Amino acid sequence: MGDSSVRQDVIVGVDLGGTKILAGVFGPGLKCLATAKLSTKAERGYDAVVERIQRCVRDAIDEADLSSKQVRAVGIGAPGAINPSTGDVLFAPNLRWKDAPLGEDLAKFLDVPVFVENDCNVCALGVHAVELEGKPRSLVGIFLGTGIGAGIILDGELFGGFNRTAGEVGHMVLDVGGPKCGCGNRGCFEALASRTAIFRDLSDAIRDGAKSHLVDILAPGEAVTDLKSGDLRKALRKGDKLVEKVIEAAAEYTGIAVGNIINFLNPEVVVLGGGVMDALQDDMLAIIEATARDYAMTGTADGIQILASKLGDKAGITGAAVLARRRVSAK
Repeated sequence: MGDSSVRQDVIVGVDLGGTKILAGVFGPGLKCLATAKLSTKAERGYDAVVERIQRCVRDAIDEADLSSKQVRAVGIGAPGAINPSTGDVLFAPNLRWKDAPLGEDLAKFLDVPVFVENDCNVCALGVHAVELEGKPRSLVGIFLGTGIGAGIILDGELFGGFNRTAGEVGHMVLDVGGPKCGCGNRGCFEALASRTAIFRDLSDAIRDGAKSHLVDILAPGEAVTDLKSGDLRKALRKGDKLVEKVIEAAAEYTGIAVGNIINFLNPEVVVLGGGVMDALQDDMLAIIEATARDYAMTGTADGIQILASKLGDKAGITGAAVLARRRVSAK
């Protein structure tokens, strides 16, 4: 691994989440050479998380049998509002960060250029550049996880908007007066179809006496909300009617959101990803597509592809590597 072509073109992509940090080392042709994973431990505060990101990056480099001197740049997808030109995290509610100079601090510790961008923007970039080989001129990537966010590609480039916060589809209101969202509004897409919303609805229904196989999966002392998206798939395979009903509703709301996006922006491709889609694609995608085409105005959805990403949890690290490669090359 010591030849100079690898040395010049090694990029590390980092996906920083509220619960876990994933780092991937990418060589020429954006081939993933190795990955490493650590829990975030956000409750320990900013400095501790920065230290854990460094450790995760170093673990991934070590796993690839390389040294940090061979790394050309590091890219990071972070949750929340980001200033990509400074690398500052302006606001990340699930990390409890405000005005955090993440890019600058990591560049100092790792002694390599670091580029920071919003996590959903980075995921959309990864899907567009690597999975779809940069072919679509316009794309919206919607990521259903603990929350819901999106990344927008227009004319082959990431679109950030005037305040660089474009893509907050999770806060499109789909049901005025619906459930309260973490942002303070009611009836947001995120409050209706995210992993958090799905488990809230299941938990409420079970508490009110509805029957579900999920109860049998629970470990002692565990709540329904502690379960994972994969547990929903297991329950569905057992013919769980409650889970089926809640997942169907989440898929319909997602379809309405996609229909709205098609009417408004008319992108060539809409890609769906995130933990909920990774686990439940077989149960959700057909409903999402049918609903979206139903809600799109006649003619507006013609020829538009609605598909699920195959990158899974590698979308974030892949996109972060794409970001770093492009930004460092442009310097």
